[in-house]
Amino acid sequence: MSTRNAAIILFLGALAVALSAIFVRLSELGPAATAVHRAGLAVPALFLWAKLQSRGKPVVPVKARDAWLLVLAGLFFAGDLAFWHWSITFTSVANASLFATSTPVFVALAAWLLLGERITRIFLLGMMLALAGAAILAGGSLTTEPGHLLGDAFGLVTAMFFTAYLLTVKGLRTRISAASLMAWSSLVTALALLPITLLAGESLIPQTTEGWLVLISLALISHVGGQGLIAVSVPHLPASFSAVALLSEAIMAAVMGWVLLGEALGWPQFWGGALVLAGIALARPRRPLSPPVASRP
Repeated sequence: MSTRNAAIILFLGALAVALSAIFVRLSELGPAATAVHRAGLAVPALFLWAKLQSRGKPVVPVKARDAWLLVLAGLFFAGDLAFWHWSITFTSVANASLFATSTPVFVALAAWLLLGERITRIFLLGMMLALAGAAILAGGSLTTEPGHLLGDAFGLVTAMFFTAYLLTVKGLRTRISAASLMAWSSLVTALALLPITLLAGESLIPQTTEGWLVLISLALISHVGGQGLIAVSVPHLPASFSAVALLSEAIMAAVMGWVLLGEALGWPQFWGGALVLAGIALARPRRPLSPPVASRP
């Protein structure tokens, strides 16, 4: 897969994931319970995808080390989802997306230290420009109210968990297909989130058909579609650029929050979004990245 096609797939994944903020707001359940359904309802579809993709071969990991890494990926994503959904509950969609997508700072550092990725000055400039744009994009919703500050802090923790998840996925994708990786890690995610939901005292059963439709849409569109597309793209892109490109999610989430939830956007948000896109363009890989030989679709 070419770098260009991988980037397009990544952006489509970011668009689908951005919709998750809307679905979480519309959910009849609490944030933890919604996260359980997001991963749990996605599992059957993901295993079906894995089975169709395997062409009759087993969809289980061959090596014990990969099995443990899949468990870690699921746990990291459980942390990401739990704090992300709590963040949306306690702050605005734009704010939650801003702090959750501060991931590039953590990913760039980890990719340099752990993966040996070359971090150039022009990439750093693009990353800083994109982060500045994201800050402007959410600037209208920043507040010193305690409830919002708690939500913002949860968004930052979300970024740390997603950094660990993204790097684990990138390593696993050299040996495991996107479908198998998503299926097994999502199963772990759902199981990990279940006790958190029960301890929080949240109900697991929506009261209406519309409530179930919101959860099913969240699982199929944002999790299977969004996270699945991201998992497909990451072996073909530097981890550092993938994280910067995912800042586009903040633009999409802010626009959807404006259209569907009435959260105000003005010229500062417009120019902030433009800076994000300019930063992504500046941070793009300057030469094609050769995908690992063992990488699967």
